[in-house]
Amino acid sequence: MTLSTKIAWDDTVLPFQLDVPDMRGRIARLDGVLYGILKQHDYPPVVEALVAEMALLTALIGQTISLRWKLSLQVQSKGPVRMIATDYYAPEKAGDTARIRAYASFDRDRLSDGAPFDQVGEGYFAIMIDQGSGTQPYQGITPLAGGSLSACAEAYFAQSEQLPTRFSLSFGRSSEPGTAEHWRAGGIMLQHMPKASPFVASAEGEGNILSAADLVEGETGENWNRVNILLDTVEDLELIGPSVPPTDLLVRLFHEEQPRVYDAQPVRFGCTCTEDRVRQSLSIYSAQDIATMTTDEGVVTADCQFCGAHYVLDPKTVGFEADTDPSD
Repeated sequence: MTLSTKIAWDDTVLPFQLDVPDMRGRIARLDGVLYGILKQHDYPPVVEALVAEMALLTALIGQTISLRWKLSLQVQSKGPVRMIATDYYAPEKAGDTARIRAYASFDRDRLSDGAPFDQVGEGYFAIMIDQGSGTQPYQGITPLAGGSLSACAEAYFAQSEQLPTRFSLSFGRSSEPGTAEHWRAGGIMLQHMPKASPFVASAEGEGNILSAADLVEGETGENWNRVNILLDTVEDLELIGPSVPPTDLLVRLFHEEQPRVYDAQPVRFGCTCTEDRVRQSLSIYSAQDIATMTTDEGVVTADCQFCGAHYVLDPKTVGFEADTDPSD
């Protein structure tokens, strides 16, 4: 039995534009990416669902940014799922594949039988953009509210970027005939173009957090409401099933809005951890600190939370007081 039947639009993000209402969007489908992320860990299904949703949001948002290096999404929570972290690494050059990685920290004995979002409590949802060496990283945060991680992302764009934004996501375990059960995810992101987002001074939503509805009025508001009504007709199988290509789905949903599509961006699971990066992360510690990290076997070990890679290092070669060059 194979893992899955590869579909042409699996693990891609398709950019599009709706010319009539002046909106842009993305359609994403993740399959192998989720397998790469989730096979590294023994997550309960409810945690897998949160990681799948977060990875899907990361793929959709990452492709909308003129990104030179890395976009990160993060949830910090006082609930059973304490943290979810994702990274999207931009392609190094045109035509290359973008990379996504993700992991979660949680207290297994505190998980409940409720919905995935019930597993996160009070906390915040953060988006961080790092354009690489010589630049100042950017971070924006919004409270965890709204009943889903996608609602948190919508609130972030309304509050921090003043951009009306909508996500429609589907994710879950697929059990197609002849394939092993595995996770699939698919979603659509809609966003009004920046020129249609005037400054708004106040909000009436939950916790006085801005929403997309606070940012649109008049003809812009009518366009936004109409396109959202059309998006509400999308079905889960259209987002994650094998029968409807993203281009056909766009025509089905928005044919009167004159959709235009651009080249799809392939994505894959990928981690950037290396032994050199592990050594660099340990370079802030003294020899005394390194001694406390040394095992009974006389080595320093480190595990990558994203990909599960295991590193074994000679304690004499790490820390700022290292007395041995590892290349010797």
